[in-house]
Amino acid sequence: MTRLTGSALRVTIFIGENDTWHRKPLYSEIVHRARDAGLAGASVFRGVEGFGASSLIHTSRLLSLSEDLPVAIVIVDTAERVRAFLPQLDELVGEGMVILDDCEVIRYVGREKQA
Repeated sequence: MTRLTGSALRVTIFIGENDTWHRKPLYSEIVHRARDAGLAGASVFRGVEGFGASSLIHTSRLLSLSEDLPVAIVIVDTAERVRAFLPQLDELVGEGMVILDDCEVIRYVGREKQA
């Protein structure tokens, strides 16, 4: 596991909640592969509403017919490590969008509690 502070690259992958890889949620496969690749961290965020290339609105509102909510997976590490991981995304993501952003990381570690 990388302990990252300083300049980094953030990759954000936008997919649908119902997207799968071998009958497993695609977002889960991406996170597990990122961990296996030794990347510094990955998180999955479920959207409450959005649309993609189809222009079909997906929403979590009670009366909505859509259940395929948008999902964003965010991974941060050094540019070299993130770029080395991109071929795996090429293999996994059939429909979606990937964004790369330069970013600055400030890492906080646990502090001892004061009496």
